[in-house]
Order: sequence, then C-alpha cells, then structure tokens
Amino acid sequence: MAVSIEDVEILKPKTDKREYRRIVLKNSLQVLLISDPDTDKCAASLNVGVGSFCDPVGLEGLAHFLEHMLFYASEKYPLEDSYLKYITEHGGSTNAFTASEMTNYFFDANTDCFEEALDRFAQFFIKPLMSADATMREIKAVDSENKMYLLSDERRMSQLQKHLSLESHPYHKFGGGNCDTLDVRPKAKGVDTRQELLKFYEDKYSANLMHLVVYSKESLDKIQSLVEDKFQEIQNSDRSRFQFSSQPCTSEHLQILVRAVPIKQGHKLRIVWPITPSIVHYKEEPCRYLDHLINHEGEGSLSYVLKKLGWATELYAGEDDRASEFSFFYVVIDLTDAGQDHMQEIIGLLFKYIQLLQQSGVCKWIFDELSAICETGFHYEDKISPIDYVVRISSNMQVIKSHPFHPIFSISLL
Repeated sequence: MAVSIEDVEILKPKTDKREYRRIVLKNSLQVLLISDPDTDKCAASLNVGVGSFCDPVGLEGLAHFLEHMLFYASEKYPLEDSYLKYITEHGGSTNAFTASEMTNYFFDANTDCFEEALDRFAQFFIKPLMSADATMREIKAVDSENKMYLLSDERRMSQLQKHLSLESHPYHKFGGGNCDTLDVRPKAKGVDTRQELLKFYEDKYSANLMHLVVYSKESLDKIQSLVEDKFQEIQNSDRSRFQFSSQPCTSEHLQILVRAVPIKQGHKLRIVWPITPSIVHYKEEPCRYLDHLINHEGEGSLSYVLKKLGWATELYAGEDDRASEFSFFYVVIDLTDAGQDHMQEIIGLLFKYIQLLQQSGVCKWIFDELSAICETGFHYEDKISPIDYVVRISSNMQVIKSHPFHPIFSISLL
C-alpha cells in the first residue's frame, strides 16, 4: 500500500483548482498525483537522481546513453519504437533529458489512453530491454546530438567553462557523450559499453532515488490505484543519494580571461562567479535580488550607462548551472563593435556597480517589492501544459530532496 506523507505542506496558487496528493509507494518511490477534471491531456514525468556527474571515468556520456537506451523497448512491450508510436497515435509526445545530477523522462497523451500509456511508461523502469541490437544505433544518436550542439555558441561556452574547472570534479566532465567516448575509446581499452551500461543501470537506478508526477482528469483515488499497480515493481536498492560536495573551482580557476571565437557573428562578454546555490537561502533569494538590480534598465543603471555609451545592446544577469552543492552567477553583455574595444572599461563599470550595491546594503523596500511581485506571480501564474508542469514539479521534487531543510513543497518554480 502507498503511504501518504503527512509532514509536507503543499502550497498552491489561489487560482489553481486542481487537486494534489503526495504518496510514497512500498518501494520508496515518491509520487505526486494531480487531478484536473478540465484537462484534455494526461501526462507523467519520472525524475531519477542520477545524471552525468555519475558517469564512470573513461565513459563520459554513459548516463545520457542510458537515457536513450531505456526508451528503446521493455520486456512487456518488446516491439521497437512501439511506445513512441503508441503515444504519437494518441495525440501525445515523449522525451527525456540528462542533467548533471538528474535524468528526467516524460510524456503526454490524450486522456482516453491514460492507463495503457502509463503502463508502457512504467515498464521502462521495471524491465527495460536495452537490446544489444540498439546499442550502436543509440550511440550514433547521442553522437548526432553532440554534433548538432557544436553549432551552438551557448553549448560551446558551457563546455569551455567546464574545461576550465577543477579536473577532479565531475563538473569538469563532458557529460553529453559521443562516438569517441562511448565507442572508440572504450573499445581500445577492451571495455564493452553495453555491459557497462547494464551495470550502471543496476547500480544507480533505484526507486528511492526517483520522483514521479502523474497528471490526469481522473480522481486522485483512481490515479493512486493505477500508480500503485504500475510502478510498485520498480526495484528499490535503497541507494544513498549521490553527493558531490566539493566546489568545481578553486582560486587557481578564477580571475581567468578567455577569448573565444563564436559561430555566430557578434560579441558577448560573460563574467561568471561560483556561488552557493540560491535554494540554500530560499527565504531571502539573494540571487533574485541581485539579478533584479543588475538587470535593471532604468536611468543610472549599468545597462542604461552601457547603452548610452554605445557599448552594449543587452545585459542579462542571473543564476545558472545549478547543482545541489554549487551554482554560478552570470552577467552576460551583448557588445557592440565599439563595446568590443572597451571591454576593460565595461568590466570596471560592472565591478564599480557591484561595489556600490555592497556599500548601500540590502534595501528593505526593494526586497519587499520583489517579494510582493513573486507572491503575485505565484498566485496568478498562467496555467501551463500538463507535460511542462509535470517535468517542472518532478525536477523540483528532486531538488528539494537534496535540501531537506526546505520545509515546503511548492507547486510553483523554485
């Protein structure tokens, strides 16, 4: 039987008429059930607390490769691509993504196929086929993704930043994988990638590291009954949460200036600081306070000055590259041709502005104004699609599990 969680407060927007129930299955799988009588789509997202940081040395991209192989087929539904075909034929879509500390699998479909779609989805985590015949094909699919990203300046800069971090830290890894890391190099060392994949799955994937969100027009009791029936057979190995507590940057990895030639025309200036994740200070939200001020475009702001000088066209600041134990704060400035020649002065202005903020301290009226804006945004946020909603929440459940001091399970974005 599932056990209701009584010690977690669930907050939801005032305008949200959906019903929620959080349960834990007998295999320790944590589940959030969402009943929405007005929806025309059902959806589900299963988030696993295993990501590219768990890749073995010498097999970069293995977690991403597993994401591909898991969706291939299952013992109960062994026909190749039958899951994708079924979802597509019933007006739905399906996908997955691998992040540094989690992997997320999700789908949506018409409500009339809810039970079978859920069963097909669950079987991937109970008895995935991961056929040897599909191994090379999916390695090529991973490689194809990587080649596509080679044309993305954002991806290229992200990997460059990883390369400049501490070599012993998992952040330094090439998490996406390609043919070289998943086929050529392992073969040269006598390593069987598929066997390593199966070992990785058996060792890492455990129900107690998973969070499932299911969205349907059915009643909560009906959804709970289906979830208990479909997902309780996922194996629970009672794995400890994978933790990567050290920081990816030491003093020697800071105060480095890198010049890179982009794919697209234009000039961007990126200034990056390693910081404590904002969720550690979720009540104060220091990053939101800072990015509000640095992003400000009013008279006297940094953005206003740079544009008036003709040195920049856009400025963005905020937290990114979040992990459970670290994240980064970015300031990204789109420079004009003239701004490219005044990079040092622009950096000087940025740091003078930061120094000004430090000297002035936290202004209560700004904090209260931002708090009111966030409160209003939470309670009157537009309803998003079921598939986006379940992915958002299952990912947030994983984040909150990494920070047990956070007492509230919020339905909105963290």
